[in-house]
Amino acid sequence: MNKKISRKEFVTLAGSGVAAITLGSPLLAKSAGAKTAQSSETPTTIQPQELPAVEPLGTLEPVAYFNGAMPTGVTVSQQGRIFVNFPKWGDEVTFTVAEIRDGQPVAYPDEETNRTDPDDPAAALVSVQSVVVDPADRLWILDTGSPLFQPTQYGGPKLVCVDLTSNRVIKKILFPQDVALPTTYLNDVRFDLRRGAEGMAFITDSAEQGPNGIIVVDLASGSSWRRLNDHPSTKALELQEFLPIVEGRPFLEHQPDGTVKSGAGMGADGIAISADGARLYYCPIGSRRLYSVATDALADRSLDDDAVAETVTDEGDKGGGADGLESDAAGHIYATNYEHHAILRRRPDGEWETVAYDPRLMWPDTLSVAADGYLYVTANQLHRQARYQRGQDLRRKPYTLFRIRIDAQPVLLR
Repeated sequence: MNKKISRKEFVTLAGSGVAAITLGSPLLAKSAGAKTAQSSETPTTIQPQELPAVEPLGTLEPVAYFNGAMPTGVTVSQQGRIFVNFPKWGDEVTFTVAEIRDGQPVAYPDEETNRTDPDDPAAALVSVQSVVVDPADRLWILDTGSPLFQPTQYGGPKLVCVDLTSNRVIKKILFPQDVALPTTYLNDVRFDLRRGAEGMAFITDSAEQGPNGIIVVDLASGSSWRRLNDHPSTKALELQEFLPIVEGRPFLEHQPDGTVKSGAGMGADGIAISADGARLYYCPIGSRRLYSVATDALADRSLDDDAVAETVTDEGDKGGGADGLESDAAGHIYATNYEHHAILRRRPDGEWETVAYDPRLMWPDTLSVAADGYLYVTANQLHRQARYQRGQDLRRKPYTLFRIRIDAQPVLLR
């Protein structure tokens, strides 16, 4: 009769490398005896071999390294000038907007504009989350007015335009407090200069604690209004519905009271405008879904919120959580994928394909399609910040600005 072994004996066998045998089998019983006789011997070490492993896709070219504060946004002018920004999230930020010159960030447009006045938040930049060159080749700076995600005050949240010929600020649009709420976090912006006298801007409010939505700005008058205010499509999903995974680990934020919440708890974040300007694409950072809304509805102040919401389309699953979105003139929609260290692209026929997959894309943040045929992307290790790692900062410098050849042109709605 075959001798059956205990679970304790099986665990011992498993440690010896005989774990592929089922409990109670004759072979396992014989092996048990062999193990008893050889228990004092050191297990044989197998010879190392080169094993199959995941391989990168696409060719990332480093453009600039950052050994100071972590960057988020990037944009490239039609003349090839590169601009980045550094929000005030806890790093020492000497200037919140910079131009890359000879591979190094230099305060832009100058140091004075970057010198925050605590008594007058409208006087200078406070904490910039995004920089975008518009179709007229002007640089727009999106100032959150919210260092360390603090409540905003009037004059802090603003949209600032810099003429790239004179390198001077030529327009500053302040948001009233019923548009940029105390909880608002202005995240990213896109432009359609064909609308109105001077064009319109569309901005995501990715607030973690308050209402999310889209802010629309008339660039001629400076007037602004909220759309899709706290609409479900603009909200981050609860942890029970969406568990973000980054570097193979759940992306979580452990609270002092012992509770746990998603590290991707922010709402509408990524934004992109279609090549024809008809649809505005957006996505909450805490979701794997892509949404779009009719830009005509966003721009029409006579429509009520329900009428605007009726134009929202759920564009489906995009394969992972995204921070940044972008579009090109051929009708593609690009999405970073922070869960898979990748950049994906949705073709005009709706099919998704991978543009780049690379372990160095640790939290790909912002995308920018440039006139040189490259797609630029920042990788800033956002998920390794101390707030997501039980108080320990696991980021390893440098942070990197990459580019990858896509042979596409930016959307120029002018």
